[in-house]
Amino acid sequence: MDNTLELLLKAEIPNAPEKELKMKRLSKLCGGNVIFTIRALTYSRVAEIKESHNVEDMPVVIVLAGLKSPDLKSPELLAKYSVPTPAELLKKMLLPGEIEDLSREVEKLSGYRVSTVEEIKKK
Repeated sequence: MDNTLELLLKAEIPNAPEKELKMKRLSKLCGGNVIFTIRALTYSRVAEIKESHNVEDMPVVIVLAGLKSPDLKSPELLAKYSVPTPAELLKKMLLPGEIEDLSREVEKLSGYRVSTVEEIKKK
């Protein structure tokens, strides 16, 4: 008998996964650990991003959507780097490869770029 329903009824679905990532280059430049905290995106947020943004800026949009900290909306940070938006701040602070790496990490936390299913072999 399949007990999947029973298992699902008993399970507590945790909050969206989060991960802390040390930004190597920025940490070296700043003389201390520069830590970015990212979190998984919801299905609705992913659908919204796919629908409303162009492909060129997709990694930036994904990072901004999944970034919990630091707060890139901080007026002090925006002023320090002389940029009007968090997207421009991200592009100014990070190298393109760093943005891509962060974007991939957000995607992995959200269930993309990893295998999330396994085929059950019949005996």
